[in-house]
Amino acid sequence: MDSAELVERLREADVPEAFYDIAGVHDVPVQPDAYYFLRREADAWTVGLRQRSQDGVLRRFGTEAEACEYLYDTLTRMPPPPSGAAEPLEQLLANAEEIQRQAWEDFHGRCGEVDDG
Repeated sequence: MDSAELVERLREADVPEAFYDIAGVHDVPVQPDAYYFLRREADAWTVGLRQRSQDGVLRRFGTEAEACEYLYDTLTRMPPPPSGAAEPLEQLLANAEEIQRQAWEDFHGRCGEVDDG
């Protein structure tokens, strides 16, 4: 498997696209705090985890196929994201100001309550 086929297979497996960055093939659509990456570096293929703007190498491979298999196995063994009432990321981003306003009102409402106990 090569990098392009890896992305196809991850999509078929319903792995969220924000979980991985494949250099030259798939960029993370929104920069989360953590995501996996696959990169070609000198004479090796590197699989790593980027957390809080820091890259950590998990493993290096001699071939693209080995690196792709490793990353595919890693990402498809992860527990699925919670289902149910969670809003899609696009909807959360579109409603960010309203969500922040409501949270601020809730916070101020609680701070104004008096404890009679």
